[in-house]
Parts: sequence; C-alpha cells; structure tokens
Amino acid sequence: MKSLNVTWFIILIVCSSQLVAQTPKLVDYDKIVTGAMQFAKYEQLLKSKNVAVVANQSSTIGNQHLIDFLLEKEVNISIVFSPEHGFRGTASAGEKVDSETDSKTGISIISLYGNHKKPTSTDMENIDVVVFDLQDVGVRFYTYISTLTYVMEACAENDIPVIILDRPNPNGFYVDGPVLEPKYKSFVGLHPVPVVYGMTIGEYGKMVNGEQWLEGEIKCSLTVISLQNYKRNMIVKLPTPPSPNLPNWQSVYLYPSLCFFEGTIVSVGRGTDFPFQIYGHPDFLQGSYAFTPQTKQGAKYPKLEGEHCYGQSLVGYADNYENNTEGLNLVWLIESYKILSEANPDFFIKYFNTLAGNNKLKEQIEMGLTEELIKQSWETDLDKFKVIRNKYLIYK
Repeated sequence: MKSLNVTWFIILIVCSSQLVAQTPKLVDYDKIVTGAMQFAKYEQLLKSKNVAVVANQSSTIGNQHLIDFLLEKEVNISIVFSPEHGFRGTASAGEKVDSETDSKTGISIISLYGNHKKPTSTDMENIDVVVFDLQDVGVRFYTYISTLTYVMEACAENDIPVIILDRPNPNGFYVDGPVLEPKYKSFVGLHPVPVVYGMTIGEYGKMVNGEQWLEGEIKCSLTVISLQNYKRNMIVKLPTPPSPNLPNWQSVYLYPSLCFFEGTIVSVGRGTDFPFQIYGHPDFLQGSYAFTPQTKQGAKYPKLEGEHCYGQSLVGYADNYENNTEGLNLVWLIESYKILSEANPDFFIKYFNTLAGNNKLKEQIEMGLTEELIKQSWETDLDKFKVIRNKYLIYK
C-alpha cells in the first residue's frame, strides 16, 4: 500500500511540474534572440547573392532596421516586398498601398497587397534568395501568414530559396478557435487551422511546406533561422507595433477575441486611442464606457465614424493575464449579440463567416449557445490540428 502511495505521489509531482511549465509567463522581447540577430547563421546564404527582403517596420535588430543592418553588412538587396499596412506600417487595414522607392536607401519597395498579393515572375527576376522577416501575432486572420504563403509559392515556382528569420509569437501559448473550412478560404484564412494556432511564423512556414498547402502541392526550399531563449509558454511584449491598430501588447493579447467584432456592427475602437482594447455601439446604452471613432492615421473611415458609442473598455485586461488563460473569449461577443440583436437584426455582416472560417459560429450564437458549448464543438478538429502541428514545432 505504501509503494502505491509513493507511485501516485510521483505521478502528482510530474503532472504538477508539467502544469507549471505550461503556465504563461510574461517576457520582455529583449530576453529573446531573434532570427534576424543571428547574422552568422545566414550570412553565407546571402553572400554574393541578389537578395529580396520581405519586411516592414517590425523588421528590426535592436533599434536598427533589418534593411539598414544588411546594407551595412554589404548584402546586395535588390528589392523589398512589404505586406498589408505597407513598409512603414502606417496604412489602414484594407487600404491600397502603392509600390514606391525607399527615400533613405533608394531600393524599390513592392507592395504585396490589394491585387498584387503574390510576387510575379517579373518581380522575381534576377533574385537569388528571399529573406522573410515580419512580426506575426499568431492569429489566422492576421494576413502576414498569407503573405508568407504567397511568397513561398512564388519562390517555389521560380526555384528561389526562402529564409525565414523567426520571431516570437505573442499569442503562442495556446491553441483555440474553429478550424477553417475550405469553403471560407480567403486572404484572412488560407489554411485549415484554428483562429489561434500556437506557432511562430517559422514553424508555420514549415507546416505550409510540409502539408503541401502551396498551390499545386509544390514545395519551397525553406530555411528557418530559429529563436534562442524562447519557449512556447511565453507571452512576449513586442517592442514595435506589428500594425497600426495593434499599438501595444494589450491590443495584441485581446486581438484574437475582439477581431470577431469586425464581422459585426460593433466597433472595436478603430479610430480611437485604444483599438482592440474597447468595443461598443450607439445602441449599447448600458455600456460602462463611451467613445467616438474618428479618422486618424492607420484608421481611415473607421466603423461608426463620428457616432457616439457605448460599450466596454478592456484597457488593462491583459495585466491580469494569469487569470485569463482560457483561450478565446466569446462572452463579449455573445453578450453584445443578446443586447443589440433585437434592435439590430443585421448584427452579423457577411464578413463574420469569413473571419470565423465557417457558418456555424454565427448560428451557434444566434441559437443562444453558451461559450462552453461552442468551444466543445471545436474540440475534435482542434485535436486533429494539434497532431499536424506537432510535426513542425521547433520550440518546447
């Protein structure tokens, strides 16, 4: 009997240690060595090559931009590709960004957005290698992983290798949400993955390649310069806003849950000082917080512009992250639907199903299902995804 008790005690200790290891931990970005910082690991891959770089304002090494760093190292940068929001990261979501010439370096910048999401064969002429360095936030509808996919596809078609300089995923400590159904494939969701997929952009690139998700099931010659000092349970404060409406780590933390409101009549604070940290609507009269969206840099013509909205402020919510580790929060969306839908039967717009990756989530909320029941409906697909995901994980 005593030996049995000892056995259970050992099992309890092991399980407890695993739970501790999985507890999210807030970490400053400067504790992590990014792929870009490890030049010695990719220097020879760029030597005497014509290099294209996929970059924006988040592509930094300390206080220096990657482009300036590479030029100092005498890397021959032929062209720069920029994603949604542009090279400087100031354009509004969905705003057309024109190609341009960088005033500082004279290098041509080609926008990979709008009608030109994928590099053309002409774009790739005389390019020997592509360096990809964008700060992702680990959410399916954040378009940098779609840009990565199209870059990998163009490179595979033109026999050009890709080097991903990996960066931490600030939402990499959990996996949650409905898995996208093929019918709802779009630029805000190209692959059968959940809303929050728990992988760095380097790991995600490996999965795209390994699962043959590129058009025609082709494969890209891919190298990932992996992170140092990074673990999956880390919540990382990003030093540079990855896009204009994710200005701080609070917004990045809340983005996976609040972005569902983009498919409704509710504002998530675009056009205010707190985008993706507040939400509201003019008819939300019992709300505890009020705001009025206005056009500003990075938020042209925001939803409900000039209208006085009532709702809720979640500013500071992420400071209590230790008690908010249950994954996506659907309560805010469900409660808003209950409050607003009677007077606003058009609460959901068509874009909602595109974001959700199915038509079921909308139906479940309209039927009055609880968050718990909705999340239970995701479990089987999430388990299947995790089996696929595990094949490509680099970090513990």
